[in-house]
Amino acid sequence: MQITFLALALKNLKRKAFRTTVLVFAIGLFVALLVFAVSFTISITSTIDRVSKRLGADIIAVPVGARTEAQEYLLESRNTSFYMPAALLDEVQRIKGVRAVTHQTYVTSIDGLCCDVIPTMIVAYDPATDFIIKPWLNRAIGRQLGPGEAIAGSGTAENLGLGLLGIEATLFNNRFTIVGELEATGTGLDNALFMTEESLQEIIASGLSPLSKDQISVIFIRLDDGLDPDYMGRVIEGQVYQVDVVTRSSMGVRWLTTLADINKIFLVTVSLSSLLTIFLVWSIFTAIANERVREIGIMRAIGARQSHVVKLFFFEAGMLGAGGSLLGVLGGTYLSAQLAASFALMNSISAGLELGQQLAIGLLGLLVGGGVCLAGALLPVNRIKRVEPLLAIKDA
Repeated sequence: MQITFLALALKNLKRKAFRTTVLVFAIGLFVALLVFAVSFTISITSTIDRVSKRLGADIIAVPVGARTEAQEYLLESRNTSFYMPAALLDEVQRIKGVRAVTHQTYVTSIDGLCCDVIPTMIVAYDPATDFIIKPWLNRAIGRQLGPGEAIAGSGTAENLGLGLLGIEATLFNNRFTIVGELEATGTGLDNALFMTEESLQEIIASGLSPLSKDQISVIFIRLDDGLDPDYMGRVIEGQVYQVDVVTRSSMGVRWLTTLADINKIFLVTVSLSSLLTIFLVWSIFTAIANERVREIGIMRAIGARQSHVVKLFFFEAGMLGAGGSLLGVLGGTYLSAQLAASFALMNSISAGLELGQQLAIGLLGLLVGGGVCLAGALLPVNRIKRVEPLLAIKDA
């Protein structure tokens, strides 16, 4: 029975090929807009959330006034430098509720003057306290870095054209061996060159870097279980007045504020598009129902029930919805991958979707597109299923 209904529905759609094509493309355009809008939103929010989680800290403390610069580096990979006294580490560590702290120091290499690599952010960390870089190192080389060694982030390795291990580079007139490449983390640290604090002190001793001995850039903070990072952030700023803090909830707040405004535009546009698509489906199925009153009357007269009429029309609506939705998912996915590259907001934080997210958005597009098509066909189908067989044949 289902095969018969499917074949009959397909035959009915082929009878009006142009009308069918127009409706499929209309549904496809709506679904493409929906998929693009959802992809745009999720790619940015998930990227910011992914960065905050992969950093492995509840709170990041930076010098006063450097909150924006720190987020720009961690999210946008912008080379930047900001420093504060290393003594602040002890002050932060003494605050009740702080479980562990570690620090990083950032300095940018200078092409040609002291270094034989392109300008790159150098990140120095303390192996004794580190809980940020250590997990990445274990997966990459299975050990800590030694004196005179550095390891490249995934983006830095690509920029430097590294294809072999054991490459030597000069940084501030100090020779370093680049011993490997870290896996991509989705953070700004992918575009850095990592070394230990001990190696950085050798660079400082050479007198060519802008750093002094007792300066650091950021403090990564882990809290005791159950503590609210937002509350503890205010406590830290209150007790250590020389730092500003970035919590997970405030990571990327500037981008999220901009995204909220864009989402309002998307919401209005998608809502209007859905209403227009429902209206178009309703109009076309009303015309189809009017054209086939006699046909439905004959079907009813020879024994077809109301459920058979509904099933036939819903097969047609379902096929239109599925075809248009599939076309829209493909188009929307392509737009999100190609057109979105021109959006400065997405480029600045290297926003992207994981495969599971893309599949979920595609499924959403299929369901919504099919639902909109069925919703538009509901009223005309509900009306025609009630037609009296003899009156329909006589009037036609």
